[in-house]
Amino acid sequence: MTNTPDVLSPESILKKYWGHDRFRPPQREIIQAALDSKDVLALLPTGGGKSICFQVPALMKEGITIVISPLIALMQDQVQQLRSKGIAALAVHSGMGRQEIDIVLDNCVYGKYKLLYLSPERLQTDLFRERFRKMNVAIIAVDEAHYISQWGHDFRPPYMQIAALREIHPSVPFMALTATATSRVRQEIVERLGMTKPVIIQKSFARDNLSFVVRKTENKEKKLLEILRKVPGPAIVYVRSRKATIDLARGLERQKISSTYYHAGLAHEERNKRQEEWLHSTKRVMVATNAFGMGIDKPDVRVVVHMDLPEDIESYYQEAGRAGRDGKRSYAALVFHEADVSALLAKVEQSHPSIDYLKKIYQAVANYFQVAIGSSESESYDFDLEAFCIRFGFRSAPVFAALKKLEEEGLLQLSESFYRPSRVHMQMDKARLYEFQVANAKYDPIIKTLLRLYGAELFSDYVLVAENSIGKSLKLSHANTKVLLEQLAKLQVIHYSAASDMPQITFLTPRQDADRLPLNTERLYSRRDLAVSKAKSIIDLAEENHRCRMQVILEYFGETLLELCGRCDVCISRKKKDNENSLRDYERQVLYLLSQKPLTVDELEEALTPADHDLFIEVVRELVDRGNIRYDEYWVLHLTKGR
Repeated sequence: MTNTPDVLSPESILKKYWGHDRFRPPQREIIQAALDSKDVLALLPTGGGKSICFQVPALMKEGITIVISPLIALMQDQVQQLRSKGIAALAVHSGMGRQEIDIVLDNCVYGKYKLLYLSPERLQTDLFRERFRKMNVAIIAVDEAHYISQWGHDFRPPYMQIAALREIHPSVPFMALTATATSRVRQEIVERLGMTKPVIIQKSFARDNLSFVVRKTENKEKKLLEILRKVPGPAIVYVRSRKATIDLARGLERQKISSTYYHAGLAHEERNKRQEEWLHSTKRVMVATNAFGMGIDKPDVRVVVHMDLPEDIESYYQEAGRAGRDGKRSYAALVFHEADVSALLAKVEQSHPSIDYLKKIYQAVANYFQVAIGSSESESYDFDLEAFCIRFGFRSAPVFAALKKLEEEGLLQLSESFYRPSRVHMQMDKARLYEFQVANAKYDPIIKTLLRLYGAELFSDYVLVAENSIGKSLKLSHANTKVLLEQLAKLQVIHYSAASDMPQITFLTPRQDADRLPLNTERLYSRRDLAVSKAKSIIDLAEENHRCRMQVILEYFGETLLELCGRCDVCISRKKKDNENSLRDYERQVLYLLSQKPLTVDELEEALTPADHDLFIEVVRELVDRGNIRYDEYWVLHLTKGR
C-alpha cells in the first residue's frame, strides 16, 4: 500500500494531530517498519508511547487499521482522544448490542473510519468476520500482546485466535506491542501471530531516572508518611483492596497530605472527578487499586509506592513505570511486612480455584441470568458481584478469581465497571420519520431537537447523546427526557441505549452444560504453577539486599545491565559504605549553605555541584530523617532551629 496522495510525513502527522515536533526513540523506527508493510514486534516500557506507533501509520496508509486491545476503558479513552483530534475512530466492545455492532462494522466497510478498536473475543464472531472480509485493512495492531502467551502474566486464549485473520487478509502486516515481556513471551508472540521475518524493536527496560527502593517495616503506614514527606510532587500509592484505598487516603488527609482515592467500584462521575483532581494536582496523592493507571499520562509523578507485594514483576514494573515519564528523577518504593509474603502466596492459591468450583460458579452465573444451554453467545448482562454472592451464599474474592479464570478459558468475560455513554440511532428513514412526526405531534419537538443537536449522522451511525442537553433545549428534566427517548425506542423510531457504568458478564460461547465445561485442565494447572513462580520472583526481589535492583529486574526480562544502576537502595547503601568521606563532606556543605539561607533541593545541588547526585540526595534524606534540616510546605529546605 502507498501513502495518501498528499504524502504527509510521519513528523507532519505527529505535529498536526499531537502537536509534537519529534518522536521518542524508537517510535520512528517502528512507524517506518509499518509503512514498509513489515510485521513488527515492538517492546516499549510503560510511558514509551506505544499507541502513536500504530496511530500515525494508520493515518498515512489507505484503509482501516484494526486495533486489538483487552481493556474496554482503555479502548474508549483512546477513541475519545482520537475523535477530539478529528480522527475517525470507534470501538466495538461488550457494552454494545448486536444491531449497534452491525451498523458500526458496516461503516468500517464503507471506509468511514481510520481506526477500529475491538477486544479479541469479538474477532471470532460471524458478524465481525463477515464484515472483515470486505474491509480495506491497512494494519492489524495487537496492543498488550503479552496476553497471547501462556507464559505471560495476563494470558487470554482469544488472543491465540488473532492469527486466523491472516487467512482472510494474508498480506496485511501485523504490529504487536507490549511493555513487559520476557524472552520466552516474546518468542511465543512471534509464533502465535504467524509473523514472518518480523522487525523486532526493543527499547531497553532500564530507566535511568527511576530509583527502585524496597523498605521492609513493621509499620507500613508510618513508612509511607516518611516517603511522601521526603519526596515532593505528585504520587500514586497502590493498595490491594477497595476499602484500603478509602482508609489510607483519609489517613493521609488527616496528616495534612492532600489525597484522593480510586477503584473500579466507584461510579463513573466519581472516578472522573477524582482522576481529574489528581491530574490537575488539586490532590497530590492518588491511592488506588491496580484498576488505576492504564492510559493515564501524567508526566510529573515523582513517586509510586506499592503498599502490598504485587503478584509478579511484570505488574510491578509496569505500575512503577508510571513515575518519572518526564525524564526527571523519580522513585518506585515497595513497602512490605514479613506477613505480606505469606499473604501473597495465599492470594495466588486463591486466584486458581479448583475445577469443581469453576463449574459451580459457571452454573450459578447461568442460573442468575436464566440463560438456557446453547444460547446467549456474545450476549452481555449487567452484573453486580455483591448481589450475586448474597443470592448464592458465595464469598466475593473467590468468585472474582473464578470469573477471571473462566475468562482465561474463553467462556465468560467479566468487564469491570466502565462507562458507556447514552447512544441513539435513528431506525426510520427521513420520509417515514416525517410521516411519524406529522401523526405524533407529542414527539415532534424531541425528534427535531435530536436532529438539530446531532444531525444526519443519526441515520447512519450510533451517536453519543447527552440527555441533559436534549432536556435543556426542551425545558425538560433529565428523567422526563429519558422517558421520551425510551418511548421512541419502544415505537421503533430510534434505538436508544441509556448510559451505564455497571460491570458486565459476557458469554463468549453459547452457554455450556456446566458438568461438561470444556476446561483445559493441563493449562489451568500449569498456569497455577507459573503464578506461584512469578510470585516467588517478586518476593525474591523484595528480599534481595545485595544485588542492584535494576539488574535483577532487567535479568528477569532477559536483559543484561553490566553496570550497577547507582540509584536503587542497594546501590546507595553500598556507596555510603564506600564513600564515607564524601558523605561527611556533603553533609557539612549542605548544613553550611542552609545556615546562610533556605534553599530548594535543586538550588542546593546547583550550589554544591556534587560529583555523585544520588549520594547527595541520600545525604539530604538522612539530614531530614535526623531532624537537622526540614522541608516547609513549599518544599524549601531550612536549617532546624536550635541545631
